[in-house]
Amino acid sequence: MNFRKRVGVEQIGLQLAPMIDVILFLLSFFLLTWNLARYEADLEVKIPKAKNGELPKRLPGEVIINITKDGQVNLNHRVVSAKELEEIIKGVIQQYPDQAIIIRADEETSYKEVIKVLDVCRAVNAWNIAFATNRPDMTSSQ
Repeated sequence: MNFRKRVGVEQIGLQLAPMIDVILFLLSFFLLTWNLARYEADLEVKIPKAKNGELPKRLPGEVIINITKDGQVNLNHRVVSAKELEEIIKGVIQQYPDQAIIIRADEETSYKEVIKVLDVCRAVNAWNIAFATNRPDMTSSQ
């Protein structure tokens, strides 16, 4: 008599459900971080420090204008002329009249360059304008 049981050999299979869960989790993570990274400001611009500044509530769709120390105006990580900037802001303001416009000027930027951007904003009746600053205790630029 043979009392030994025969053990069936199971084939090793790939479990798809956990793999799909992990892939969807990673996809959602990267989509969320990409969306936040779109609003990330130009890292070459070193903004000035202010003791009494307030931390803003970040809103989706903010228009962030970066002005480098040599007066170059960047919008959405590309250089724009004053005419292009006016057309873009005009289109945004027509659709969203209360849209926030944040000006991030380098601490070494000429005052004349900041006034040029303010003049463009005023020409299209943009009124919700803010200037980005850092707190003195913060080391990285925002």
